[in-house]
Amino acid sequence: MKRCLVIGLGLAALCGAARLAEARPPTVMNSPGYDARLQESRKALSNSQATTEPVTPAVTPPKRPKKKQTR
Repeated sequence: MKRCLVIGLGLAALCGAARLAEARPPTVMNSPGYDARLQESRKALSNSQATTEPVTPAVTPPKRPKKKQTR
């Protein structure tokens, strides 16, 4: 009898935890205005025709070795 009670309480706790996992805070909601602005900005980024010029590496003078000091 005690074993059935423990199993029942375990199942009840498991079901309760599963219900809490589905919950979300009230601040999380779909915002149609935000979604529209997001899609608009993504469309603007994909439509922009950025001209990329090949990057030429900067020419650096060769490094000179340090002179050895003689004593």
